[in-house]
Amino acid sequence: MAMDLNGITNQIIGAAIKVHKVLGPGLLESAYETCLNYELKEAGLAVERQKSQPIIYEGITIDCGYRMDLLVENLVVLELKAVERILPIHKAQLLSYLRLSSCKIGLLINFNTKYLKDGISRIANNF
Repeated sequence: MAMDLNGITNQIIGAAIKVHKVLGPGLLESAYETCLNYELKEAGLAVERQKSQPIIYEGITIDCGYRMDLLVENLVVLELKAVERILPIHKAQLLSYLRLSSCKIGLLINFNTKYLKDGISRIANNF
């Protein structure tokens, strides 16, 4: 599974870099999300966009309006940003999605950087 996760995250990062090279920084998050969704599907990966993530509270499923930007292969959660800088709340948001979905790995990608490698954080869910 670890090799699969690493392979998938490598594919995601490669696709994100391609999108960033073509579009550059400065666009809305939705533009990057749409293009990355396209690239990942073209690579043959299963992708769900704006996937609803309910919470379970005392055995009851509650839809609070949480939505993951992209869920890849039902294993990797992507939280995309186009902001000046990543704040602790952005990492907390991704970690919450990981906990709620029971996924192990998430990528926080900020497209508003000169070099995309500077805008990528990999976050692990230790349950």
